[in-house]
Amino acid sequence: MDNIVTLYMGYNLLVKKKENKQQNRKFWVHPLLSTRLSEGAFTINFHGLRRDPRNFFNYFRMTVSAYDELLTTFVGQKLTKMDTNMRKSITPAEKLAVTLRYLGSGCTFTDLHYSYKLGTSTIAQIIREVCIVIWDELVEVYMPSFTDQYWQNISTGFEQRANFPNCLGAVDGKHIRMIKPTGTGSQHYNYKHYFSIVLLAVVDSDYKFIYVDVGSFGKDSDSTIFKNSSFGTLLANESLHIPRPSQLPNTNETVPYVFVGDEAFGLSKNVLRPYAGRNLSEKKKIFNYRLSRAQRYVECAFGILSNKWRIFHRPLNVTTDLAVDITKACCVLHNYVREKNGYVFQDTLTIDGFNEIERPNNINRGSRFASDIRNTFADYFHTIGAIPWQYGK
Repeated sequence: MDNIVTLYMGYNLLVKKKENKQQNRKFWVHPLLSTRLSEGAFTINFHGLRRDPRNFFNYFRMTVSAYDELLTTFVGQKLTKMDTNMRKSITPAEKLAVTLRYLGSGCTFTDLHYSYKLGTSTIAQIIREVCIVIWDELVEVYMPSFTDQYWQNISTGFEQRANFPNCLGAVDGKHIRMIKPTGTGSQHYNYKHYFSIVLLAVVDSDYKFIYVDVGSFGKDSDSTIFKNSSFGTLLANESLHIPRPSQLPNTNETVPYVFVGDEAFGLSKNVLRPYAGRNLSEKKKIFNYRLSRAQRYVECAFGILSNKWRIFHRPLNVTTDLAVDITKACCVLHNYVREKNGYVFQDTLTIDGFNEIERPNNINRGSRFASDIRNTFADYFHTIGAIPWQYGK
């Protein structure tokens, strides 16, 4: 009998809470949002911007043709929803416009709420949905799988542009600032005393990302993240389809293909880092200069990324999962826009919003075999592979 009374009282309590909740809701659609189809930013501005290519590019960070191709070829079908008797669905074009504006301007959900006349929770859902679709639909085209020919093309680019033969990419990592994610403790708290996730990237000589790893804890170092990443694991297991070692130009010296990084990375058979120390010989100084010329491509790519997608100019006030989705979408959009619209040279000169990863003191100095490979490159740059402007650097 007591159990029946308890259940009855609990049922009445739930009914009253539901009634109170329904009474507290004043609007099915807030009056501010009810005018979206006639007064929202998409309705008012979009078609006018399309007639003004310069302002369209400034607003959406890509040309009209690039926007149209992105919408019709890649994401439009995945973003289409069915209309209901209660309301019309938000069109794929408007979803894409909201997301590109958020990524390109660095504005907040609240800013978009008042301009596009959409609820903040709806905007958050749209941005997550669109970012995931952008990554899923573009990654296979603009970050293709690794093949022997793919690596050969990258190596040729580095040899022609950076005078660094047998180079397959420049690797580095950056902090992406965040407002403290809920329930994460100090995992994302880095040595510069703010919260962040880490973007680790490998870049070719055309400032394009060929691999990204996003979401590692801010307290981790470049070398640790690289070693634990899927790319680092494949590299260690020799599963990246890297071409067989080949001779340096105009020599009989055979060396493996390598990736170049800064002092934060450990020296290995396929990863080169600068010589450490101050009182270096001329040969070692020249090697460090030549390696820095190749490694700067990843720094320039980060500059183009942050200046194109200005969401990185401020701390991300979103969940960790959404921050990862946003960053991955921006990286693949970087490659897409880089191919369709090129880049602005001034963007390569500054990196706003990103910070360096901590460089631990116990970096792996490398095996004797790895040191011999680096010394072979150093000998080559000092002799047959010398260039006139490398001296005195």
